[in-house]
Amino acid sequence: MENLFRLVDNEDLFSRRCIWVNGPIIVGAGPSGLATAACLREQGVPFMVLERADCIASLWQKRTYDRLKLHLPKQFCQLPKLPFPEDFPEYPTKKQFIEYLESYAKHFEINPQFNECVQSARYDETSGLWRVKTVSSSSGAARGEVEYICRWLVVATGENAECVMPEIEGLSEFKGDVIHACDYKSGERFRGKKVLVVGCGNSGMELSLDLCNHHSSPSMVVRSSVHVLPREVFGISTFELAVMLLQWLPLWLVDKILLILAWFVLGNIEKLGLKRPSKGPLEMKNRKGKTPVLDIGALERIRSGDIEVVPGIKRFNNGEVEFINGEKLDIDAIVLATGYRSNVPSWLQEGEFFSKNGYPKMPFPHGWKGNAGLYAVGFTKRGLSGASSDAVKIAQDIGQVWKNETKQKKQRTTACHRRCISQF
Repeated sequence: MENLFRLVDNEDLFSRRCIWVNGPIIVGAGPSGLATAACLREQGVPFMVLERADCIASLWQKRTYDRLKLHLPKQFCQLPKLPFPEDFPEYPTKKQFIEYLESYAKHFEINPQFNECVQSARYDETSGLWRVKTVSSSSGAARGEVEYICRWLVVATGENAECVMPEIEGLSEFKGDVIHACDYKSGERFRGKKVLVVGCGNSGMELSLDLCNHHSSPSMVVRSSVHVLPREVFGISTFELAVMLLQWLPLWLVDKILLILAWFVLGNIEKLGLKRPSKGPLEMKNRKGKTPVLDIGALERIRSGDIEVVPGIKRFNNGEVEFINGEKLDIDAIVLATGYRSNVPSWLQEGEFFSKNGYPKMPFPHGWKGNAGLYAVGFTKRGLSGASSDAVKIAQDIGQVWKNETKQKKQRTTACHRRCISQF
């Protein structure tokens, strides 16, 4: 509390609403933030969750397509302390995953402060506290500014906070529909249209497949090499198989086994215009964070000609796209499956722990803890299992300090009480 008074002396905090948070502030109410909050609840540590949207898991609720399912088996996607319901399928749907997250928040009594958009967060060295400034982001509400003061700050805004919009010549003048994958819900709106899908990751592949299922004519841009693996091999999840093999074999050998199995199940995908990288899928994931595509039917539609694979884009011109090989194609719409990025540099005023790209500088598994009470969760490029691992470690770290200090306060209170009794 002395630190807080010192902070007030340095600046007039009464010019805005100021709130002291007895415990950590968690920025973001997605799966990473919820997992951290749940683990802190188990440790007996109070917390506050700030969320810019009006709901938990806003990426899943508002910026994902209808047919989305978890790409990995549910046991690799559940959050700490509470598994998925037993009657959920191995690959839960988007709706089921959202239901799970809402029940998770209710179970651990996690009640985020919604519509609180963090404008800045910085560490005040004089007081030894974090200062987090927010503004109300609800539509129609007065622009109320609040400054939260706390000892610990947990960054849980994740790897997918902002859409990546590519800069391509002529894109802004294109006269047809242009949307990012975050705004794509269903291929129904594109029925009968020629659609260019820019990107060949899991989203690009699945959106191309969805467009086929809604009788569109998709062309998928493949600029660089890509690993495509079957989602399952002989009824076993490819991811689960890789995890098991890594317990006994070196990574390079597991990569070779996965590629042999992929060739056996999927055939030679280079004939389809999909060139594989020189490095294996697991090595690519570890070094560059590039996730292999798990095929759920798109390759079959590429073989049949329902999805056309096209090279990189040179420019757009009205209703036409020109590729780097000189070929041109008439199109009606563009779907940008160009991914997402971290938004941490736009609000966190700190340069030691986070790099300019919005990720912790230290590689996994050391990127969860910074200095002065700063933590990061969900930046491992290892999906929900990586976020869960971070959440457990963060809660244990803060919980240990919290319990030690709470114990010391009780001891001081008891000692003072005994001295008072002895005077009578």
